[in-house]
Amino acid sequence: PRAPMEPPPQSNTLMGLPIVAIESILSFLSYDETSQLRLVCKRMDLVCQRMLNQGFLKVERYHNLCQKQVKAQLPRRESERRNHSLARHADILAAVETRLSLLNMTFMKYVDSNLCCFIPGKVIDEIYRVLRYVNSTRAPQRAHEVLQELRDISSMAMEYFDEKIVPILKRKMPGSDVSGRLIGTAPVLSEVPGPSAALTTMQLFSKQSPSRQEVTKLQQQVKANGTGLTALKREISELRVKVQEQQKQLQDQDQKLLEQTQIIGEQNARLAELERKLREVMESTVGNSSGSGSNEQSPRKRRKAVDSTDCPRKSKRLRNRK
Repeated sequence: PRAPMEPPPQSNTLMGLPIVAIESILSFLSYDETSQLRLVCKRMDLVCQRMLNQGFLKVERYHNLCQKQVKAQLPRRESERRNHSLARHADILAAVETRLSLLNMTFMKYVDSNLCCFIPGKVIDEIYRVLRYVNSTRAPQRAHEVLQELRDISSMAMEYFDEKIVPILKRKMPGSDVSGRLIGTAPVLSEVPGPSAALTTMQLFSKQSPSRQEVTKLQQQVKANGTGLTALKREISELRVKVQEQQKQLQDQDQKLLEQTQIIGEQNARLAELERKLREVMESTVGNSSGSGSNEQSPRKRRKAVDSTDCPRKSKRLRNRK
């Protein structure tokens, strides 16, 4: 009897290949598919994380290149840019830039700390689709039509990341305070149940000098101020995005008003021309009717004049006969 087939060694599998070879194979896939392959194994997770991080940096560089090319072809005056053929290209690229800045503020802080990777690969695919569409078309659609899918999936990704993943990552983040171990060890002791933890923390703080306590208070205030600043920065960025969207809507409405005023002016010109033609037709009909009436009355008058001239002749004849 044949011996059962042994599984191939690890070197013959895909995971046994070098990372460069695996990355070159996975480069034929989309970033969304790459993000889903993270569930295969730990080695595949590391490779996919690296590719996703590099993909976000590559799409940022590609966007900067596209924006430089478009800006180089646009005129310097703002009034001339609105009527230029690349005006919609510039609007779309500006909206993509705001989206990239929001994604950078949301994810890259934790990516730089090696706590996670750029998770939403589908967002990278959508940004590439928008940029390729802008480069390949001469007359693209309006910005809100092109960027509708990107805004939806990016906003959903950021909301999910803030609500579900950030609380977990904050627990893993090391203490970024200047005091180092002191503030880092105090919460650990306080998490232990029982009165002994409270006693140890009280003893630890009682041994410190007043200057040390002041330093810790200042550090806590700095930390609170830093969190408040990050929240304010995010709110400001969101407000900037809303303002830009409202400005684009106002520009679209202004363009619609211009088009409607042009249409109304053309219609008014047509109406004036029709009124002029109607007046000419009415005048011509009135002139024809007056001419025909004078021609009809002239033979009647002639007949009456003839009859009046004939009457004295007839009376003279009758007298002569008598």
